[in-house]
Amino acid sequence: MRELYPAISTNHHFMMKVDDTHNLYVEESGTEDGIPVVYLHGGPGSGSMAYHRQLFDPEKYRIILFDQRGCARSTPHASLRNNTTQDLIADMEQIREALNIKRWVVAGGSWGSTLALAYAQTYPERVLGLIVRGIFLGTKPEVEWYYQFGASQFFPDYWEDFVAPIPESERDDMLTAYHKRLTGSDEFARMRAAKAWSTWEGRTANLNPSPLLMDHFTHPREAMSISRIEAHYFMNNCFFDDNQLLNNAAILKNIPGYIVHGRYDMICQLKVAYDLHKAWPLADYTVVASSGHAANEPGIVNALVNASDDLIRKLS
Repeated sequence: MRELYPAISTNHHFMMKVDDTHNLYVEESGTEDGIPVVYLHGGPGSGSMAYHRQLFDPEKYRIILFDQRGCARSTPHASLRNNTTQDLIADMEQIREALNIKRWVVAGGSWGSTLALAYAQTYPERVLGLIVRGIFLGTKPEVEWYYQFGASQFFPDYWEDFVAPIPESERDDMLTAYHKRLTGSDEFARMRAAKAWSTWEGRTANLNPSPLLMDHFTHPREAMSISRIEAHYFMNNCFFDDNQLLNNAAILKNIPGYIVHGRYDMICQLKVAYDLHKAWPLADYTVVASSGHAANEPGIVNALVNASDDLIRKLS
């Protein structure tokens, strides 16, 4: 069983102004002359974490992390202005060009898998390889599974807490009800909704609850960006046409890739990963037994580190 590479510090980090509103936190670690890899965090609305660097061999990879618009160390915090999938793809291009990178490996989990696939379908010529985990294709049925029906059947106790801030008369459309409160002017209602939303996500991310992950999701600052930005994207179908990523999977046909998904992932359904696998047969497909959604589960870590090591052998 593979484990994370040892913890490393950044080589340097900086803030990048990408438009009149947003400034993004960007960092580099690993080997300056290594194969470039950009790791895309989830949410949308979360942020990059130090352990994301540890998914890659620091002696062979040049590791780039950044916090997406409105997330973590990027400013303004939790902003929805000029915050779309297309904006994030454009930001990736700005970062790539600023770092003088011609082509790079693109990796990410959950929403990070969504953004990785969308970027690769927009700029396939820029992508050396893809590593995606906890597949989410940004479709309405996937959102409804998690926020309206489906996951609630497996976590009825947690679901009861999730619906608590919403009057019964509005519970037939939980996404709209939450979006209304998360974007409203009532500060108390906004924070109550943010904490309930992010608690639901944190509780259901692991096969066995993770105190560390719960601390991250329920921190007031993190809860606000995660909930607001997720609701914003999901209300807008993640700024995709219907089934866009699956319909355009043929664009990926010549890109080496790895699909990793936990067998018992209750946030992102295994069927979605399987559909991507069928549409992108070149990619290596790994279903991790006894694992849920989160990237820090031992089986998921093992599969991701194996994937990053295998890809570097192919590219060397």
